[in-house]
Order: sequence, then C-alpha cells, then structure tokens
Amino acid sequence: MAKSTKKQRLGRGLSAILNNNDLTSAEDKGAESVVGNIIEIPLENIITNPHQPRTQFDQEAIEELAASIKQLGVIQPITVRKSGDKFDLISGERRLRATKLAGLKTIPAFVRLADDREMLEMALVENIQREDLDPIEIALSFQAMIDQLNLTQDEMSKRVGKKRSTITNYLRLLRLDPIIQTGIRDGFISMGHGRALINIEDEAVQLEFYEKIIKDKLSVRQTEDLVKKFREGKILSLKPEKKIVPETIKKLEKDLSGILGKKVKISLNAKGGGKLAIPFSTAEELENLKNRLQ
Repeated sequence: MAKSTKKQRLGRGLSAILNNNDLTSAEDKGAESVVGNIIEIPLENIITNPHQPRTQFDQEAIEELAASIKQLGVIQPITVRKSGDKFDLISGERRLRATKLAGLKTIPAFVRLADDREMLEMALVENIQREDLDPIEIALSFQAMIDQLNLTQDEMSKRVGKKRSTITNYLRLLRLDPIIQTGIRDGFISMGHGRALINIEDEAVQLEFYEKIIKDKLSVRQTEDLVKKFREGKILSLKPEKKIVPETIKKLEKDLSGILGKKVKISLNAKGGGKLAIPFSTAEELENLKNRLQ
C-alpha cells in the first residue's frame, strides 16, 4: 500500500510541487486570470506552432521522456498563449509529444501574452538555446529571425546571447550544397568540415571534397589544408586524371583480343612498362588460352 501511495505522488509531477491553488484546470479560469499562471490544460486544446523552427525530433529521446513522465509526471511546464477556447503552443513541443505518448490527458502549461511576432521570436530563441540541435538547424533558426522578424545580426546577438561572429559562422553554412548540409545534420561531417568547404565556391567541387572527407575520414585540419592547396592552385581537382592510352596500345589490345578470343587490357606505368590482363571464367578457358599462347 505504501509503494502505491509513493508512486502516485511521484506521478503527479509538477502538481506535486505546487499547491492546489497554484495549479488549476483551464476551465476554472477566464482569459484574464490565466495569463501569468501555470494551469493544467487538456492536450486536445493545445494547437502546435505551425512556425516551429525545429524540424527533427529524436523519437528515442521522446520515448525516454515519456517513460519518465509516466513515473514522475511533467516536471517543466510548456509555454502557451490563450487563443479563444484553445491554446497556441509557444515552446515545449517535445514535452507535449512525450506527454501524449505517455497517455496523459492534460499537461501543465505557463500562459503568457504574446502576439504572432513575439510567439515566433520566443520559439526561435528557445530553439537556438537547446544543446541538442545540429548546426544547420541553428543556422536555419538564425535565418528565420532575419527573414521573418527583420532582425540584424547585431540585434540577434543581443537576443540570443551569442557573439555576432558566431551567428555569421552558422549562417555561412547555408551556402553549402544541400547534400553537404544534410551530411552535417546527420553527423557524417562536422561543422568545422563545413566551414572549411564554404571557401570553395563551386558546389560541384564542394561535393568532391565532401566525398573525399567521408571516404578517407579526413580531420578538420586535413580538410582545411586540402582546401587551401586547391585555392592556391596546387591541386586542380580531387578526381584522378584519366590516362591517355596511346593509339599503338589500343591497336595491340584489339589485335590480341582477336587472337585470343578475349577482350584483353593493357595498362602502362610511368616507366614505360605495364601489365597485360587476360580474363577467364573457368579452368578450361585458361587451358585454351595457354594453348593459343603456345
């Protein structure tokens, strides 16, 4: 019996910390009185933010949070604004998703006043401050603040508490080829690799370097050195140069192929020597080739 009581108290989450007078249902209060308070809101009455800057949610992390909510309840309230008889979600979509997954019907929420601009700005700023965001997601949030809120980089610096140079470095990542941006988001290369590749204007060449970084597991320093050599003209391309086969060698390949009944391949080295490759599929074919060569 004692265990059951303890589990029930843990499961109350935020309501176990606050007094009953502090945490009430949305139906108990009018629009004026709910602002500035934490209230319990039915999940069906919450409208998610269509301008949510976050585009990727770790399902495994949400499932882990849902398991925690089942045991302890929702510890940190989400933030919403009143919109008629509904509530617009400002921040806390991951908590909202986990609460739904946990099977709860309501969630504690802090209600505040916010117009559309303020709502978007709060969502963007909260998103940028998260520790688990990838660099491209942060860059997109910065770009959204520029495009939708008409903020300068200096103004953003003050709002998000980051240096202007840091904001500039993130925004520059958006100049990379979309494939490379996806590579950064998926963790194939780091932001440092991306910053090095920004110095290459040709996106086709960017992709050549991107493929080499992954193939050869280049470090950021190695990538920077390689890009520097390219910009200085010391290397023109990462693609291996196609060797020109002399016409005499082509004729020899054709003649030998006709004699042996197999398409042979002659490869030359820098010293003038080389190899003659004659393919065969069975031991019988090899024996026939030996007889012809004799």
